[in-house]
Amino acid sequence: MCGIVGMVGDRDAVPVLIEGLKRLEYRGYDSAGLAVLHENDVALRRAVGRLSALESELAAHPLSGSIGIGHTRWATHGEASVRNCHPHAAAEGRLALVHNGIIENYQELKKDLTAKGILFSSDTDTEVLAATIADCQQDGADLLEALRCALSKARGAYALGLLSLDAPETLYAARLGSPLIVGKGSSGYFIASDVPAILPQVDEVIYLEDGEIARLTPAGVEIWNLAGEAQVLKWVKVEMEESAVDAGGFETFMLKEIHEQTRVLRGLMERYVMDGQIVLPELNMSVGHIRTLQRMMIVSCGTAYYAAMYGRLLIENYTSIAVETDLGSEFRYRSPKIQPGTLVATVSQSGETADTLASVQMAKGAGCPILTICNVFGSSLVRESDHLIYTHAGPEIGVASTKAFTAQLMCFVFLTLYLAEARGELTAETREELLAELQRIPTAIHRVLENKEHIRKIAEQHHDGPSSLYLGRRYNYPMALEGALKNKEISYQHAEGYAAGEMKHGPIALINESLPVICICTETEDEVAEKMISNVREVQARSGRIIAIATEGDTRLDDITEDIIFVPRICECMSPLVNVVALQLLAYYAAQARGTDIDKPRNLAKSVTVE
Repeated sequence: MCGIVGMVGDRDAVPVLIEGLKRLEYRGYDSAGLAVLHENDVALRRAVGRLSALESELAAHPLSGSIGIGHTRWATHGEASVRNCHPHAAAEGRLALVHNGIIENYQELKKDLTAKGILFSSDTDTEVLAATIADCQQDGADLLEALRCALSKARGAYALGLLSLDAPETLYAARLGSPLIVGKGSSGYFIASDVPAILPQVDEVIYLEDGEIARLTPAGVEIWNLAGEAQVLKWVKVEMEESAVDAGGFETFMLKEIHEQTRVLRGLMERYVMDGQIVLPELNMSVGHIRTLQRMMIVSCGTAYYAAMYGRLLIENYTSIAVETDLGSEFRYRSPKIQPGTLVATVSQSGETADTLASVQMAKGAGCPILTICNVFGSSLVRESDHLIYTHAGPEIGVASTKAFTAQLMCFVFLTLYLAEARGELTAETREELLAELQRIPTAIHRVLENKEHIRKIAEQHHDGPSSLYLGRRYNYPMALEGALKNKEISYQHAEGYAAGEMKHGPIALINESLPVICICTETEDEVAEKMISNVREVQARSGRIIAIATEGDTRLDDITEDIIFVPRICECMSPLVNVVALQLLAYYAAQARGTDIDKPRNLAKSVTVE
């Protein structure tokens, strides 16, 4: 969940490392540090808090050198303190290590090392791993062999960068279960947790596979597996534009990414809809397979789980496939009754979510094919999957997901139509109607964005309470959950999302004159629409502060609430793609009114790569 960056080259590494760490801030962190080979010494600089604190430390105690490693830490073992901050040193300061992940048997390793007289100055598993590497060197092994020896003793997940005075022009990297890339550019070779960290420096990258160790020197890169077998270098050209990781004049990345949703969704339609047909080139699923498919399970975490819930509703409505959803963190620890042939689908922005990856590995062991909806090419989930749909949302820097989420929703629309047509369960007329509605989505979102000042005023009026309640039905129940999550993530206001029909089963007890209740009321024509209006009246009868999301021209709420956010009329099954943008803006302006750090909310990381 934290970030790694490293460099070996022909220029001062310190400014490159700092810039790389700044580009990794979105991953979440509570402290930062770096290590540089400086005047025949491994010099460390570390600080708690934002990167500005580390920059102040460097200003007071300058460093320079052409090889170094940097790290932003999100506390797992031990509090956020300088002594627990990475990098960690060993071998009397001759070796420094940065590490993402968790070494599960670090207590066992620490006990053995302590018995040998080795002292520890931190509470971290990373210092134990560094000491284990140093201990393996005591047997006369070179640094590569010592690293391989230490990793063979460690259990858990890791992405790491290592430098040592014993190999003064060498940077080592390794990964198992936590993402790490190697990059090359005109000024040297690099390692990083992801491409944006080193985007200005590199032209090509290698996505390290699990169990690989890389050695970087000014002369080039070599990679081996843990058995010592040399691996073929698989360089991939970097296609990402520098503007993709720039705020582009917006006050925050999140606001920029909210506004990018119209462009992202138009781009998806241009890519996946051709001559009135859904074309999914990476899906790689035969018509025969689709027609015999009886059961599908969608596994995901966080915001992606709400996209999965929406996907389940769509697929069940338009096909005869039985669909279930589960949280990756629960799926992997229960005994799901999955038979060989069950299609297990995952949804993930990063493709590195630890619980989702573990669920995939469990499903593959049961003989299930894997389908992944993902934003990141070359990610771990992508490499584990048989069938793919890319969301093509571009880098998402704000921790709270926006454009990646709506892209996931649209990809579920594409998948549903593709499956339904292949199974003969979708008429040409219905397909044309749904595609016509889909074409209207970007313009509808643009109209919501044009209404942001009205949404801001509503948010400023209702942001001050300790809690809020979000209600929705059918396709918009997952959006109620997502709206509540966005509010929690960035404004720190407690919020709960509920299926509106469940209100009488408990949540109605919370309603009073100080509770904002956000009601998604865009259904207009059937029994569900009538039930939703009844739910809103129940809130009104208890003096709740109602904020309604309603369809333009709908007058049913005029006598119920003054706080209405009108959105363009879209068919119910696709209305979540528009409604959620209003909820994103509502959370955004509530957070702004409460004075929180919107792009980097406390305690959160962009990608949850450890349990």
